[in-house]
Amino acid sequence: MNTVSNRRRYPRHTTQFSAKYRIKEGSFRDLIHNIGAGGLFFGTRRKINQGQPINVQFPIFTFKKALSVMGTVVRCNSEGFAVVFDEAIQEKISKASRSPEGVHEGHRS
Repeated sequence: MNTVSNRRRYPRHTTQFSAKYRIKEGSFRDLIHNIGAGGLFFGTRRKINQGQPINVQFPIFTFKKALSVMGTVVRCNSEGFAVVFDEAIQEKISKASRSPEGVHEGHRS
């Protein structure tokens, strides 16, 4: 069986948080339903053209910083659309988490 999950290079994790994205039609905000180092799935009824570039921006650890990544819309259906990042984001997340502005477990209230 050749499912989408079998073709992914990185596993996806179920989540639900809001993120901004920019495509040729404009800037929008929708909910991310799953994410991994190699891509994500936005839940939306908005029609997005497959194959177009997309810039996704979402908060990392604190809402003072945002991660911005480029990708390509690879699938669109009535539930939303899937994005594959141009490069895996694990290095970007790792660098962002080492920021002095990051929230450390020992300092949470």
